[in-house]
Amino acid sequence: MIVLVCIPLFIKLGLWQYHKAATKQAIQDQYQTSLTKKIVQLTDHLNAPEALQFQQVQVSGHYETQYQILIDNQVEDSQAGFHVVTPFKIEGTERYVLINRGWVVGAADHQALPVFDTSTTTQEIKGMVWIPSSKIFTLEEKPNTAAEQNKPWTLVWQHLDMKKYHQLAPIPILDVIIKLDPTVAKDGFVRNWQMPPSKIMTNLGYAYQWFGFAFATLAIYLYTSVKRVQTKE
Repeated sequence: MIVLVCIPLFIKLGLWQYHKAATKQAIQDQYQTSLTKKIVQLTDHLNAPEALQFQQVQVSGHYETQYQILIDNQVEDSQAGFHVVTPFKIEGTERYVLINRGWVVGAADHQALPVFDTSTTTQEIKGMVWIPSSKIFTLEEKPNTAAEQNKPWTLVWQHLDMKKYHQLAPIPILDVIIKLDPTVAKDGFVRNWQMPPSKIMTNLGYAYQWFGFAFATLAIYLYTSVKRVQTKE
């Protein structure tokens, strides 16, 4: 009975890790391909920006920090920090797009938030369009929209939850974000948008490990079954 449960479970877990690795590899491939494509104007695609996934775009406007958020628990070179996501008002429209400006290191005291400058002058930026995942695992309670809108803006978030952002921020925001181009002035930010090969290999390693458990379980079952038959004889 245990074998009938364990083998399918181990195989399922192995396939889950394998698919995670395949997804990360696909993202990396699409990112590399996007670097060879012509940069397009985001304002030409405001009605369907989702079609620009992984595409390099440029857009003019200015940052507005009132509804800026810091995405917690982001790691670079074994250091914990935050991704800074700032609304960008698109010039000539009333619409906004979220810009992931990159990673900044956190303080030893996690309650102390990073300090950085934000220019609010009109500028043209470029970067890669990204659609955040809607599959978010969190222990946080779902926001009560009416109640939350009467509270001060929550700066630190655990995830970039676009549905939650739409509910809480009273600005017309696109359903995509732009990961700011790494060649833009750093200003203390780190922008490693590429998927490190080590992360892909880690998932593959876990996949092979689970497949190995399934094979080992089957081998042990067959061995004990043969020994049992031989003992009876």
